[in-house]
Amino acid sequence: STPKNTDVATAQPSQSERFTMAVMKEFTANAGDAQLTNFQRKLIRNYFIKLDMTLKENEVKRLGKSEQYRDSLEFIWRNVNMSQLALDVVAYSSIGLDPLQDNHINLIPYKNKKTNQFDIGFIIGYEGMKIKAVKYGFEVPDDVIVELVYSNDVFKSHKKNKDNQIESYTFDIVNDFDRGEVIGGFYYHVFRSNPEKNRLKVMTMKDINKRIPKNASPEFWGGEKKKWNSEEVEQIDGWYEEMVEKMLKRAAYNSITIDSEKIDEHLVKMMQAESISLSG
Repeated sequence: STPKNTDVATAQPSQSERFTMAVMKEFTANAGDAQLTNFQRKLIRNYFIKLDMTLKENEVKRLGKSEQYRDSLEFIWRNVNMSQLALDVVAYSSIGLDPLQDNHINLIPYKNKKTNQFDIGFIIGYEGMKIKAVKYGFEVPDDVIVELVYSNDVFKSHKKNKDNQIESYTFDIVNDFDRGEVIGGFYYHVFRSNPEKNRLKVMTMKDINKRIPKNASPEFWGGEKKKWNSEEVEQIDGWYEEMVEKMLKRAAYNSITIDSEKIDEHLVKMMQAESISLSG
């Protein structure tokens, strides 16, 4: 008897499985025989889920634009540069970055005008930078403290000098419910067994503001934004303080020196991808 359609569908590999097989095929073609752990296979499936969601969200936005402003390239899997994606996914999953976890890594499709395909940019969040630092760092601190400082708080740094062997600070919140305006922030690397290695980095608003991306989204950073299908401009509050705190955390973990003896091909691949995205 003819099998039911449901039976046929069940027998076919899922889109996620096809993606995993495609990643394996592309990776082995470019990098020889690759042995993936079960955890890494799980992460690869998570990259599929996240990128599938991202493509669908971007396609909805693309279709929402009027035809004269709409790019003709659809956000679908067929238009993704799978060869490069496969190499990047294996590298980032080998480091342990999970796109379904908050602040690990974000996937950003952008059009490559030369190939008329989507390349995928990988933007590492502060939790991802923490994982990278712990895995590859030369001297990894026991703790990393990150704080915003407000105008009503009392903060004083105590720098290392001939009379003071341990770099530290004092920080008091005078009024929990009215801390005033953000005036800066700091991060502090703590080495419990070797406190003389403790390191404090203080950032003024000038330091913070110059790190805000030029194309920062008003939805996150606040500011002016054009209304939907209109030339009118509206003011958006955004999540400025949360974004500044994330920026400080990124700086705190990014400042941990990489141990050259721990560098492997996956970290090299990630660093290459980061330099490409920064230059692009």
